[in-house]
Amino acid sequence: MYNPIFGLARDGLPIIGLCALATLVAALLRWPVPAVALLLLTAFCLNFFRDPDRAAPTGPGLAVAPADGVVCKMGEAADPLTGEMRQVVCIFMNVFNVHVNRAVVDGTVTEVRYIPGKFFNASFDKASTDNERNVLGLRDADGGQWSVVQIAGLIARRIVCQAMPGDSLKRGERYGMIKFGSRLDVYLPRGYHPAVTMGQKTMAGVTVLAQKGD
Repeated sequence: MYNPIFGLARDGLPIIGLCALATLVAALLRWPVPAVALLLLTAFCLNFFRDPDRAAPTGPGLAVAPADGVVCKMGEAADPLTGEMRQVVCIFMNVFNVHVNRAVVDGTVTEVRYIPGKFFNASFDKASTDNERNVLGLRDADGGQWSVVQIAGLIARRIVCQAMPGDSLKRGERYGMIKFGSRLDVYLPRGYHPAVTMGQKTMAGVTVLAQKGD
């Protein structure tokens, strides 16, 4: 759905191209300081928009992390789609993480809801309720309803979600990204429990985020 080009996220290509062009122009005009600064900016963008291939773990009852980052919050919170209290796992992404987001489980997209808001630091608790965000509802094969929230941060001003209601996603499949620092909250359906701990680093599509219990 959201496959990379030359190992880079599609949404990053215009930004990388613009930075590279500006670097070339500065170099041709013999402006050494701007040229070096723009070259560093181009390198930063290449690193930020990288999108490596990954293989999701197999097996029933597993959900994978939707993002690279660090688990910054766990507990119970109101699901933004249903309003019910559910287990939530939050992952904070800094500017050095891969920012492509991946599906947590095999499932069908039931809803995509964009919610306008502010741009507080994504690591703050109020980011879940006050920041600009996009909620993806996903129903798995057992009927479990997942809510995955892409949250814009202090620097992030662009949420990308290619998934649409009715789409089928595979565990670990790419479906979007958030540009320049952000956070994802995953609301677990009943019967699942977190398989990560506070402060643990996650890798999108690889780290087991939650498991189905007895």
